[in-house]
Order: sequence, then structure tokens, then C-alpha cells
Amino acid sequence: MSDNAIGSGERRRLFDMLQRLAEAPSDKLSGFLSELCASDVEWRAAHPINEMRGVEAVGESVWAPLKRALPDLERRDQIFVAGRYESRTYIAAVGNYCGTFRSDWLGIPSNGQTMYLRYGEVYQIADGKIVQANCLWDILDFIRQAGFWPLAPSLGMEGMWSGPITGDGLRFDPSDADQSSASITQTLAMHRTLFEHNDIGNMNRESLMNMAQKEHWHPKMMWYGPSGIGTTRGLQGFVDYHQLPFRIAFERPQGTFEEVDAARNAKGAGHYIRIGDGPYSVTGGWPSVYAIHNGGGFAGTTPTGKPVTMRVMDFYLHHEGLIRENWVPLDMLDLLNQMGFDVMDRLQSQFRRGKF
Repeated sequence: MSDNAIGSGERRRLFDMLQRLAEAPSDKLSGFLSELCASDVEWRAAHPINEMRGVEAVGESVWAPLKRALPDLERRDQIFVAGRYESRTYIAAVGNYCGTFRSDWLGIPSNGQTMYLRYGEVYQIADGKIVQANCLWDILDFIRQAGFWPLAPSLGMEGMWSGPITGDGLRFDPSDADQSSASITQTLAMHRTLFEHNDIGNMNRESLMNMAQKEHWHPKMMWYGPSGIGTTRGLQGFVDYHQLPFRIAFERPQGTFEEVDAARNAKGAGHYIRIGDGPYSVTGGWPSVYAIHNGGGFAGTTPTGKPVTMRVMDFYLHHEGLIRENWVPLDMLDLLNQMGFDVMDRLQSQFRRGKF
């Protein structure tokens, strides 16, 4: 299912190149990108950046605007792992870009203050270069830091995500293969319990608290959600502040693991990555989830009846035999846009009225 195909030297080289890309002067961006990426690289990023192809487009549409906005940009990784899935090689990371917000970015007015742009990133590597990038940057959290909030209050806690409690998130050396396999196996076993829960007959707190997922989560689990959902602690916090409201809002396919997986695949959703790296595992899809927005309450919205897909990544830390921490980059702006709620347009309308 996964193995550690990238050795220590290659891991460190890619880590260093991503660091250098973040700090590269604007007039050197093209050279850095050409060194790091294939010329026809497929770049998939959070809304409103979205999808493009080719080094030139990535430089002009992704990195040059970000560097103008935060000229002293730097990259701070908390998790950096690698593995293989379906004969593809990946590196994956969670962390924050940090810089001083000097110029507007994506229509967000600058404030001259220190800002953190949270990221979950998965890069497919071939012949030493990135051939596909999946970058879920938490732009809604950046908007929050800039002083604007377009949604109802989050149920979870907003703010920066903590790094792994074990302090070993930067995996420069290949991990034990058996441990890596055990990590992703446990993650998929937990996923099976989520897929097979009967939401139609048991959409209540008691059912979610007592279903088989509890066999996989650590008593002190941390669930780090994107801005708009927030962070929760313990199974109780996870169920009350995310899982139950989320499942009420989004009606998903029902059935066995295999049936649910087939149903979402039929709608173009599923996983492109499933890897384990020592005590860490990563899954992700572009999109990963297919559902119908048939319930109210999510981010203060009312039901729309619209089908939606979700660009999601999950990074897991397996500790003391259980899943201790789960970092969940999710493209909230893309999801809300599908529901008819254009955050970026609403942001601009507020500025036009002279509120900022």
C-alpha cells in the first residue's frame, strides 16, 4: 500500500528546495521553480487560485503575488513525510508560511502585520521533480487574521495548529516499513467505521460517540480543522463541534465501505494518496468527498440541496497504539462557493462599503 521510496538525501534535498522557493527573490522565482518542478507541472491549489499547468503559470499566478504580498516570506514545516501509493511517489507536509503582510493578496487588504498562511501540501515526485502539486492553503484563516470574518462563529477553536506532540514530524530518514504499513492500515480501518455508519437511521450524538470509531481514537485526541470549523479535543469535542453538525449538513452515500467508496468514485471523488511513514499516515483527494448539502447549520448556512465535493487532506499521528492527532486541510472557500456563498465576493463588497 505504501513504502518509503525516497531516501534520506532526496528527502532533505526536496525539503531544502521548498524552503528556498519560499524565500526566493521575485526575480529568481522562475529559476527556482524550473529547478524544482517539471516544465508542465500540474498545480492544484485552494480557491480562488485553483488549477493551472506549467512553471510559467505557477510563477505568475501563485508565487509572484504571494511574494509581493509577503516579501519576507519563509516556510515553517511541522510535518514532512514521504511514501508511495499506486506506483506514485509523494512527499507531504503541514506547516505555515510566515511573513509581513505588506501588499494586498487575492483582494485581501494588507495590514502590515505578521501573518501565517497555514498549508497542507502533497507533491507527486518523478525523476526528482514535482509533477503534480496539491496545495490546500487556508485562505479563510488568512482572511480571519487580516481582520475580516464572513461566516457564523466556528464551533471549534480558531487559531494556529500545534505540531505533533511527539516532536518527530520531520521525517528525513526512511521509517520502518512495518510501522509505516501499520499506520496507514489503522487509518483505513478508522475510515471504514466512518463510511459504514448509518447516518439515516442513527444521526445523533449517542450513535457517533459509541460507534466503532472510538476503538481507533486516543483518549486525548486532537482534531485540527480548517478555519470555519476549528480545532477540537477528545472524541466528545470531535463529535459535538464537528462530526455531528457536519453529518447533519451533508448527506453522503450510505452502505458498506466498498459501496460508499464506489459511489463517491462515480462522482469523481476519492483518494489519490494513501501513505504511511513511521507513526504518520496521509490520505487526500481532489476531491475526496461527495455529498448533498441537505442540512442546515454548517458555517451558519441554510440547506441548499446542492451536490458538493470537498478537496481534503488528512495527516495522522499514530501514538500509543491509537490515532492521537489529525490535521485536516480542507478547501473551505471552494466548498462554500459550491453552496452559493462566495466568500471572496462578499469580502470585496464589505470593502466597497467602506468598512475596511
